[in-house]
Order: sequence, then structure tokens, then C-alpha cells
Amino acid sequence: MSANASLLHPVVRSLMEADLDRMVLIEQASYPFPWTRGIFAECLRIGYGCFGLQMGRELVAYAIHNWGAGEAHLLNLCVHPRWQRHGFGSMLLENAIAHAGRHQCGVMLLEVRPSNPDAERLYQRRGFARIGTRPAYYRAHEGREDAIVMQLTLTAGD
Repeated sequence: MSANASLLHPVVRSLMEADLDRMVLIEQASYPFPWTRGIFAECLRIGYGCFGLQMGRELVAYAIHNWGAGEAHLLNLCVHPRWQRHGFGSMLLENAIAHAGRHQCGVMLLEVRPSNPDAERLYQRRGFARIGTRPAYYRAHEGREDAIVMQLTLTAGD
């Protein structure tokens, strides 16, 4: 990147098909079992809440959620490893929560790997609480890994 990162301001915007290559790159840099380009394309096609965080000309993070029947489900929130620890995950999470609130959702649900304690802490700081476990939910190097299921009750202020 040619611009000084300290002079850039993060911008949250809707994602589009032109972002697919960068989304896949961020995903592959972040996870051992990444989503495929096809999964991202389908989320965009269906019209899920697909938002990215851009620094200058570079997409550095994204969040994808869906909603229906008064509930929202955060499906994926990912910040490129080079851009972590700047509050971008929190910014995208707040954006997803606000978007769900505008669609009259009363709760937001998500799954998180126990092997990703930083993500779990992010959600806990925002008020998500553990409500259960999905056994053998995620692929793992040694078979399968459970998912921690978390929920946030949305209020009028969200």
C-alpha cells in the first residue's frame, strides 16, 4: 500500500461481486478451512447483509449475516491478519447489529470456534452470551471441532 495507514479512515460499505477475489484472499489468509468463492457469491446473490471495511482502496475485512422471522445470524466476520487489532471487527459487528435492528430482529445468533478465543472475547465484550454448543460443527485438522453458539438480545438502541 502506498498511502500511510495512519492517515486512512475506515469506511464500511456494501460488498459487491467485484469484491469476491479480495474476500477470498482475506478468508484464505485467516482460516485453515476457508469459505469458497461460491459461498461468498451465493451470499451476495441471495441478498444477505454483506458489508466490507475498506482502508483507502483496500478491502481489509467483511461481515456477512442473514435475517428472518425476527432473528439475525452472523455467518462470517473476518479481518485480514495484517489489519487485526485496530477495532475493525468491532466496527463491522456494530454495523451488522444495527442492520439487523433495522430489519426488526430481536436477537442475533452466531457460532464461534473454541479455538478462536479472540473472536469469542469480541462477541462477549459486545454482550453476546453462550447459549449452547453445536457438536462437531466445524472441520478441523484432527476431525471436527464443536461450535460455541452465542446470542445477543437486540434492543431499540442497537
